[in-house]
Amino acid sequence: FSSKEHLVAEVFWRRLASAPVPPNDSADPVVRVVAVLRHIALLVADEPELAGAVTHALLGSDPEVKHLSLGIGREIHQRLVAALGATCTPDVVEALELMYAGALVRAGTGYASYAAIADRLETSARLLFA
Repeated sequence: FSSKEHLVAEVFWRRLASAPVPPNDSADPVVRVVAVLRHIALLVADEPELAGAVTHALLGSDPEVKHLSLGIGREIHQRLVAALGATCTPDVVEALELMYAGALVRAGTGYASYAAIADRLETSARLLFA
C-alpha cells in the first residue's frame, strides 16, 4: 500500500464489496433504498476509529485512494439504482448519493454516531420521496 490512507480505503472497499445488500423484496422502492443506505452507513459503525480513518482517507488526495473512492462510489451507485428499480432517475440517484456522502462525513467527523446517521438517512430519504 502506498500510504496508511490507501490501506484504510482498501479495508473499507473490501468490506463493502463483500457485504451484499440484505435481501429486500418490498414493492416499495423507498423501503429498498432505506435498506441500502442503512446497510452501507452501518458497515463500520462498530469501529469508530476505523470509521474516522475511512472518512479521512476518502477525503484525501492520495491517487491510490482516488481509484478506490471511484470504485466505492460506483458500487453505492449501482446498489441505489437497483433498489430504485423502475422509479430510478439520475436526479434522484444523485440526490441520494449526495445525501449519503454528506451523512457519512458528518458521522466520520464525530458530529453523530453512525447509528444516528443511519436513522437520519432514513428520515432524509423518506423526505426526498414524499
